[in-house]
Amino acid sequence: MPGTPREHLSSETTRSVLRVQHRMLMGIRRHLDEAGFTELHAPIIGPVTDPGCRGAKQVDIDYYGRRYKLMTSAILYKQASLHAFDKIFCIAPNIRLEPPETASTNRHLAEFHQIDIEVAGYTRDQIMAVAQGIVVAAVREVVTRAPEELERLGRDTGAFKQLLEQPFDRITHAEAVAQVDGDPHAEIDWEGEARISRKASRPFFVTDYPKGSRGFYDRESREEPGMLRNFDLLAPEGYGELASGSEREYEYARILTRMRETGENPAKYGWYLDMVREGIQGSAGFGIGFERLTRYITGVQYVWEASAYPKIPGVFSA
Repeated sequence: MPGTPREHLSSETTRSVLRVQHRMLMGIRRHLDEAGFTELHAPIIGPVTDPGCRGAKQVDIDYYGRRYKLMTSAILYKQASLHAFDKIFCIAPNIRLEPPETASTNRHLAEFHQIDIEVAGYTRDQIMAVAQGIVVAAVREVVTRAPEELERLGRDTGAFKQLLEQPFDRITHAEAVAQVDGDPHAEIDWEGEARISRKASRPFFVTDYPKGSRGFYDRESREEPGMLRNFDLLAPEGYGELASGSEREYEYARILTRMRETGENPAKYGWYLDMVREGIQGSAGFGIGFERLTRYITGVQYVWEASAYPKIPGVFSA
């Protein structure tokens, strides 16, 4: 556990991790700017938030007499932001009250930051290339400009040789599930992800999750009904999931049907459905957990070590 804020922030490990994190942000922002992205600031409260947060509880607040949510993800607002620009990114905090038992997974926080991307007109393959580019940019920035910090943390820069030189591999959800004897119709649990990722030497994608395993906004394949045009990005060495993304549903009737299929009440999504009814662009996007990416790059054991003020599920802290 991190101890008091003073103990945690004065730790040499924490200082090195946060210096690496700073370099990561510099490299990622530069990379996205050069690729034509515009950074926007996503809201941290709203009438609704991402419903697909996989077992975590949402947080309600009183907003002048109405019930609003703290953001678990900016997904709905990313789609809305394409009315301003075709290629956007946000770096924003998210709140997910994960079950207390996830405190022992080494990879869950109740408060974390996410690098969110959305691009109008992109396919899944195109947006996966963007995700790979961000990870490569972050790693290259740290290896090139802060190798001494990795050395202090005992992280061998040779671990990133394949990542910097070769494209990321991909497997399907069905292939991944077969490796861990999991449910072919459900998410891969975090233990299964860790087992699969221990076999890899560089990050890799898991694609084609079954419908019902994800939120209403992941686009269902028109050629393969029941299959989603989505992906997860997993880090190697047992670090597990870094990012989730997909092509998006953008047609009003399909979104309404998917909401009902996933047990969502369309009445809660008034502003979003009004926008969709008026017409939104098809797009693809993803979110990368910033602390998880930091944990992988620095090689620290616990994701809380990648946060200045960590909020561990079920643990009261500053």
